[in-house]
Amino acid sequence: MNMTSYFRPIVRTGSPRSKNSIFLAETNYWVSEAEEIKFGKKTKLVSINDVPDWWKKRWLKKRSDILGMEFGFPKLMGILNVTPDSFSDGGNHVELDAALNQAKFMEENGVDIIDIGGESTRPGALTIPISEEIKRIEPIISGISSRSKIPISVDTRKADVASAARKAGASMVNDVSGFTFDPMLLPFCSKYKLPVCVMHMKGSPENMQNNPKYENILIEVFDFLENQIGTLVQAGISRDQIIADVGIGFGKNIGHNLALIKNISLFHGLGVPLLLGVSRKSIISNVAKVKKPSDRVHGSISLAISALGQGVQVFRVHDVAETKQAFDLWVAVNFGE
Repeated sequence: MNMTSYFRPIVRTGSPRSKNSIFLAETNYWVSEAEEIKFGKKTKLVSINDVPDWWKKRWLKKRSDILGMEFGFPKLMGILNVTPDSFSDGGNHVELDAALNQAKFMEENGVDIIDIGGESTRPGALTIPISEEIKRIEPIISGISSRSKIPISVDTRKADVASAARKAGASMVNDVSGFTFDPMLLPFCSKYKLPVCVMHMKGSPENMQNNPKYENILIEVFDFLENQIGTLVQAGISRDQIIADVGIGFGKNIGHNLALIKNISLFHGLGVPLLLGVSRKSIISNVAKVKKPSDRVHGSISLAISALGQGVQVFRVHDVAETKQAFDLWVAVNFGE
């Protein structure tokens, strides 16, 4: 779709509410103004009455439940990396007992879905063999699914890995390549009617941080996700079963990442639930000078709260208990207990 103007809803909560406002996705968030964004032009504030109907229809549409998750309130996707080399928790959960204990801990602290990955996609990471990735994730997914009904997502770019994960008990695919890496992954997800998360990444983990450049980060990421969602729908995946992720830290510098978080409400125009994955990432170290990933909890929650205030629905996090406590208080203040 070729668009000359993009509209970012200015999302608000509470009262007094403007008479001409609309509710975002049938939630308690409301919108009465928007920022109009064009290539090479200064942005400008416009009334909701001046926003094309196409955009407003996307904003208004209620987001359908996915794996039992209802998106009127924020959902937490707990990160469980079973890799030896992930940037934050590599090596912590490679043993079955450690992984099962961490999954149980997250579930007890209010996680809504657990995302299990067997291949690191940190900057500079190399692709590992399919057999190795399956070896890492299969017993973990099987172990969790046999003990719990918590939904499980598999974080993979590969169809064969997704197939093994589904057989072991996973029911969703989270692809950081946005379904551009393995041409067989999309038809696989379509065949089994699996919900998916599609993410934007410029390049590959091996080279994505080699001086990434954009003319307009917001428009380019929006266009990629809009086009990829269209491709998914054409392949047979229901738009109601798609989540979109702007891909913080994947082929973006600090300025790009901050711009995406500051303006993330633009992506409500995709008409699907939005996921933010910023937990413990280097953007926190770059701004707050916190070198150790496990010490970046406060920064992770601060960025998540910024996006929560803009209506983002899903948050991929390491620190479930801490994030849920912060979210519960934010929701109580802004929406009532």
